[in-house]
Amino acid sequence: MKKLVMTVLGGLTAAFVVLAAILLVRAAGVESVQPEVSAPQDLPEVDEGAVERLAGAVRIPTLSPAQYTDKQLAPFETLTDYLETSFPRVHAELDREKVGPCSLMYTWEGRDPEAKPAVLMSHLDVVPVEEGEEKDWTKPPFSGAVADGYVWGRGTLDIKAGVLGILEATETLLRAGAQPRHTFIFAFGCDEEIGGRRGAKEMAALLEKRGIEPAYVLDEGLVITEGMMPGVDKPVALVGLAEKGFMTLHLTAKAEGGHSSMPPNETAIGVLARAVKRLEDNQFDAELNAPARQMFEAVGPEMPMAMRVVFANLWLLEPVLIGQLEKKKQTNATVRTTTAVTIFNAGVQDNVLPKTARATVNFRIAPGQTRDDVMRHVEEVIDDERVEIQAAEGSFNSNPSPVSSSQTPAFEHVRRTTREIFGEETVVIPGLMVGGTDSRWFTDVADDVYRFIPMRLTADDTKRIHGVDERIGVENYKNIVRYYMQLMRAKK
Repeated sequence: MKKLVMTVLGGLTAAFVVLAAILLVRAAGVESVQPEVSAPQDLPEVDEGAVERLAGAVRIPTLSPAQYTDKQLAPFETLTDYLETSFPRVHAELDREKVGPCSLMYTWEGRDPEAKPAVLMSHLDVVPVEEGEEKDWTKPPFSGAVADGYVWGRGTLDIKAGVLGILEATETLLRAGAQPRHTFIFAFGCDEEIGGRRGAKEMAALLEKRGIEPAYVLDEGLVITEGMMPGVDKPVALVGLAEKGFMTLHLTAKAEGGHSSMPPNETAIGVLARAVKRLEDNQFDAELNAPARQMFEAVGPEMPMAMRVVFANLWLLEPVLIGQLEKKKQTNATVRTTTAVTIFNAGVQDNVLPKTARATVNFRIAPGQTRDDVMRHVEEVIDDERVEIQAAEGSFNSNPSPVSSSQTPAFEHVRRTTREIFGEETVVIPGLMVGGTDSRWFTDVADDVYRFIPMRLTADDTKRIHGVDERIGVENYKNIVRYYMQLMRAKK
């Protein structure tokens, strides 16, 4: 028996050694997918007035026009006039169209009429500042103040820096006598923050009606992060291949009501609270969807050996990776459809039993799942006929976008341009956009739709988006301009 045990142990040890060797060999064999590049030598200088032009745009409070009234649209007319004055060459040489109530679409004809055009996107509208928050800002939210190396104000990060950056780059290239090889279309929606139905949706429909099939679409979205990717001490640029879907459900429980001195065993609030607790206790399964898998496979070679072993051997160690990703809300959102209870309404007085309790639950749907999957999951988990489940009307409800390829010339062009402008130390990898963008409306007219704004952000910076003290660094903004110049002037 002892001999048998020793033989088994010896066999297990040998198997473990072989397995470890396989894991290490695979980890050592992975190579970086980052292309070798050199900094552009003849890129035109960014005009000194560029920063002030961005600041001027920030001073125009283009809040998302919820009802598209004349009063709500007036700031967009002001911004349109401001852009025309600020970029005279653009408006003299490019074709500009007003689409829908307040969106703008520009066309810059390229040298090669046979080449497919590319679409660059951003949006004109901004979110409001919450009432009472103005006093918390270092600079007034619509001041467009230029101070301490930053441009301050709502819309600097989301995303007038994109609109102005594209137009500034175009104006600079026109001044230098440049013309792109293929046509560029700029699509600037005016209602992205409220769904884009009268902006990006109508612009995409217009391109489809004209039979235009873009080579690629590049919208705002993910950014260049610093110190936010565990195990990587270099800047990491994430280019979104897809964005998660969106679904909001209303859960309603009803009861007879009455006086609180004679309550039933379970009130409407109790019934609904149990339903909500079941949803939070029974999350969707986590898995490496296509964008997440490609992200980790691409970043793996840039990591220390211990972490590289995991990313190079997902065939075996995927459960280990998922277990770690689930521990932080930021990474958890990349590997599952998330469940967030955002509103709970019930009751009118402390001695009155409520007749109705209502909860609102928001789901961000991972690629590979649909709104039907969400509804089925919710019904099965709650499993209580006393709880009515309805999809919210008028919300952004949508399935996840298709997943664009990271193996195309378009993606490689975005990757190379990023490293040319931000340096070879910048690691450019695919990613998943957990929020929503206007690009969702363009997936029917283009196969390759990417979500990336060439902007450096730290963890502290991300808190400022839609928050207090939104601002962008002056040099950060100038690099956005340089990026779009390099992207548009490329020979291929």
